[in-house]
Amino acid sequence: MKKTVRNRLTTALLSVGILTATNGAIAAPTADEIVNRTNYVAYYQGQDGKAKVKMTITDEQGRERSRQFVILRTDEPQTDSLENNAYKGDQKMYVYFSRPADVNKMVFMVWKHPGGNDDRWLYLPALDLVKRIASSDKRTSFVGSDFYYEDVSGRNLEDDHHELVSTDDNYYVIKNTPVNPDLVEFSYYTMYIHKETFLPIQTEYYDKNGVLYRTNKTLKVDTIEGFPTVTKSSMENLKTKSTTLMEYSKVSYNLGLPKEIYTERFLRKAPKKYLR
Repeated sequence: MKKTVRNRLTTALLSVGILTATNGAIAAPTADEIVNRTNYVAYYQGQDGKAKVKMTITDEQGRERSRQFVILRTDEPQTDSLENNAYKGDQKMYVYFSRPADVNKMVFMVWKHPGGNDDRWLYLPALDLVKRIASSDKRTSFVGSDFYYEDVSGRNLEDDHHELVSTDDNYYVIKNTPVNPDLVEFSYYTMYIHKETFLPIQTEYYDKNGVLYRTNKTLKVDTIEGFPTVTKSSMENLKTKSTTLMEYSKVSYNLGLPKEIYTERFLRKAPKKYLR
């Protein structure tokens, strides 16, 4: 990682108290501070953002299915600063599918409300139907992949207890235990967070018996417009032996996306200007 980017991250962390300097040394952040920063880097960098995504789903027999879509995202807070809790602000997301033909023009839209239930919609063009996705469905498969709806839009920080269980030269290891275990299928998940970028490099989910059953891996990171950005990741379901690869291209930030995109009107009539 470039020194200037690393210094900027460190300066930002010091300025908001996520890191503290003691006798010239930087003290280790707490578990909550690490998770807050990670949530910012993973979901809130820039006031808005766009990416083209190719998704490849490979089953146990090696058969492949693909999806192609564009993600648009806009943050509600007017600031991108950590000191104003930008990493906890409301957020809107628009996911437009183009391939294959059976999902062409399908749209997944989220109004994210940290601290409360998100609003989620799925537009099915073949039926001209707008379907609300219930809170209980957010831990289900995202369009047939090994990612869940919640993996795509992000999990609310207050839904878990966070514990720093270990650290080494490169990673913080955070154990996350659900506040309401009856609402989820896992007993806990462990995140390996890169110390310099605060990106989650690997996340491991354990079932109710404490057995590892899903693994999310960051496979490639690029610095785009000054932001460390995941450009390739995978999710593996160890029970079904299925794996989903996500490859991101044409990533950009701070586009000035209009907020009216994230309305029911644009579920049926896609904002093509912003999807190119």
